[in-house]
Amino acid sequence: MERWFAELTNKAVRRGSFQSVPDLIDKIMEFIESHNEHAKAFVWTATAEEILTKIERCRKRLEEISPGCTERKKRKVA
Repeated sequence: MERWFAELTNKAVRRGSFQSVPDLIDKIMEFIESHNEHAKAFVWTATAEEILTKIERCRKRLEEISPGCTERKKRKVA
């Protein structure tokens, strides 16, 4: 979902100049209609194992830089 909103922002909103909120809404609706006419399914290229391996590698590196930074924080009890 975030990727779709990034596309909307980059291709419609960021490049535009709008005189009013209704103008902005019209541009967004135009983008949605065009996108739906030429819609393509998003295809994941990484496997779950590859993603989890990358997360673990990142976590280990973060721990080397700042020990304890990836540990879960304890909630304060009121």
